[in-house]
Amino acid sequence: MSKLTEEALLYHSKGKPGKIEVVPTKPHSTQGDLALAYSPGVAAPCLEIQKNPEAAYDYTSKGNLVAVISNGTAVLGLGDIGAVSGKPVMEGKGLLFKIFAGIDVFDIEVDEKDPEKFIQTVKAIAPTFGGINLEDIKAPQCFEIEERLKAELDIPVMHDDQHGTAIISAAGLLNALKIAGKKIEDVRIVVNGAGAAANSCTKLYMALGAKLENIVMLDSKGVINTKRTDLNDRKKPFATSRDISTLAEAVAGADVFLGLSVKGVLTKEMVRSMNENPIVFALANPEPEISYEDAMESRPDIIFASGRSDHPNQINNVLGFPYIFRGALDVRAKCINEEMKLAAVKAIAELTHRPVPDVVNAAYNLNKVTFSRDYFIPKALDPRLITVVAPAVAKAAIESGVARKTITDWDAYDEYLKSLMGRDNKLLRRFYDAARRAPKKVVFSEADHVNMLKAAELAQSEGLCTPVLLGNEERLAKIAKENGIDISGMEIVNLRHDREEARRSKFAKMLSSEKGRDGFTYNVAYEKMFERNYFGMMMVKTGEADAMITGVYGRFQEAMSAAQYVIGLREGLNHSGAMHIVNTKKGIFFMADTLINRHPDTETLIDIAKLTYDTVKFFAHNPVMAMLSYSNFGSDNEGTPMKVRKAVETLHKNYPDMVVDGEMQLNFAVNNAERDKNFPFSRLYGKEVNTLVFPNLSSGNMAYKLMLEMGVGEIVGPIQMGLNKPIHFLDVQSSVRDIVNLTAIAVLDAQVEERKSAMK
Repeated sequence: MSKLTEEALLYHSKGKPGKIEVVPTKPHSTQGDLALAYSPGVAAPCLEIQKNPEAAYDYTSKGNLVAVISNGTAVLGLGDIGAVSGKPVMEGKGLLFKIFAGIDVFDIEVDEKDPEKFIQTVKAIAPTFGGINLEDIKAPQCFEIEERLKAELDIPVMHDDQHGTAIISAAGLLNALKIAGKKIEDVRIVVNGAGAAANSCTKLYMALGAKLENIVMLDSKGVINTKRTDLNDRKKPFATSRDISTLAEAVAGADVFLGLSVKGVLTKEMVRSMNENPIVFALANPEPEISYEDAMESRPDIIFASGRSDHPNQINNVLGFPYIFRGALDVRAKCINEEMKLAAVKAIAELTHRPVPDVVNAAYNLNKVTFSRDYFIPKALDPRLITVVAPAVAKAAIESGVARKTITDWDAYDEYLKSLMGRDNKLLRRFYDAARRAPKKVVFSEADHVNMLKAAELAQSEGLCTPVLLGNEERLAKIAKENGIDISGMEIVNLRHDREEARRSKFAKMLSSEKGRDGFTYNVAYEKMFERNYFGMMMVKTGEADAMITGVYGRFQEAMSAAQYVIGLREGLNHSGAMHIVNTKKGIFFMADTLINRHPDTETLIDIAKLTYDTVKFFAHNPVMAMLSYSNFGSDNEGTPMKVRKAVETLHKNYPDMVVDGEMQLNFAVNNAERDKNFPFSRLYGKEVNTLVFPNLSSGNMAYKLMLEMGVGEIVGPIQMGLNKPIHFLDVQSSVRDIVNLTAIAVLDAQVEERKSAMK
């Protein structure tokens, strides 16, 4: 059994088996709650729905519930493995719906291969759902099944294997043609493959303007041409009258190759025979029709995409289906029509022309990527997809007359879509994916703490970093053995050992040279090198490591003092800060300062606000900031409120583009309706606050810890803001997962630092 197989089986079986569950959304703790949830209270909504079936959208989860339905006849690359064998895939699809678009899913595996019986089964259960995603059904049965269900049901139905690939590849094609300087109505297109996806792709390209006479399609027997007598009704419309029969003949002089077939059928020589600036979409999985390396070697002007995530321009269905269904559900669409699909195509294509957020660059280890041959399809982890694709689909549904509900306030809809991003750990997933793409060397300064050691093991096993453990080898080995922790292969630095004399001396000379006037003579600096924080920070400062994690023993002020001496603050700042990210059902909130500044004056509050603003922007959110106090806008003219007010006045004057206001109480900050009613003059009018700046350490620290203990949401942090290098501090009560989360952020921080240095 391979390691991947072992890990996959453990992933699906550990804890609660499977990947999805049903979670109650209403109170259910009292007898009164249960009486409303079921009998007798449930009768009232039932009768309302009986009078008006549309009321099901108001009283049940129908409007946010999609069925992922399959009979298991064409599962991934596994083929006809049966309905129940395909259940892990359908659960996985449900998970993607939820984490990317906040859509609930029931996965339904139907043990029926007869198309008519399958159709009748789906029709019978359709009233439960707001939409149906057909999955992994083999061709040609999938065509009949989808067509019949679309015609006979009044909810969105889409076979994603067909239309998902078509929509994403069409978006890529529009952009690739811009790069090539060609028009879709002029180009010659070769489609290698004649299954469900190929059929749908070709039809969508034609809807965008491609000419049928310019298209050649091939199946496993060669070119589909008018001389053949073995063509079914799905292939006949694409038969060419050209006297060609092989792929080599078809691609000669062609502008576009779309591969939906098998590995290795397209050669370098074939690519070289294509027209100038050839567009090659090799989408066979897991291995494409031509490898990325061979494609790049074939000619310098190639414009290439594949289905793989390890190369530029991945044609990935997850760019489409969550957001297409999101838009369709939100207007209660009767179907997903051609207008909605074309709207999704254009929205996805347009997104690549916008500046890419830093968090996306970091996730893919890119240096400020812009629209080009290496980036003409959005990245799957781009957080803007939901706010770009879903509204485009919703508008198309309204304009084409298939929407039962009309959206009039599109700004409010945009805020709603952004709030959905806080209903899962999408932000954390981006951190983890970013770290895995370019792991860094991270110093775990307190490796003799069992949580720190476990976190180092987990971070290494998840591919986030290469750990460096500071501590005594024998003690660490003993702790590891007692707790079943695998530290084999990890670098251990015993900074008190004689063999570290040269490094201690080198670090001491460097530190005393820089800080001699602050009392750090060589002897003082040398003694400091026996302390893990100073030694570890010097490793980061000198580039021997990329980042450092410290703080589980709680000596935070000492660690912070060391960091300010060794690492220093970023240019233009006199203060540092710390922020926590709180992931709640209401959305993601950024909270500062939660760890560092005990009694900040006005100048410190200004620095904290500036740091927080930049950090929130880095995480691909637009900061809407409330400066908090116990009073509102001048109701108290002394003490803390006055400091906050002066800070806000300075920010308004010097940073007019910063969306910030205060002083205000927390309840008004998070309740925009009450805030707008009572303080209509506020610069936050009509906006949802996502960033909270607390007036002092006590309030900030207690607020996030209260939320943590009350289980309000997942909390990530503290995230250090303002130091010159990635030194991150933990809370004394940090769990193993807290430490791993912060490790991912430290690696992300180091990646950005590396790119900044490379650009200087």
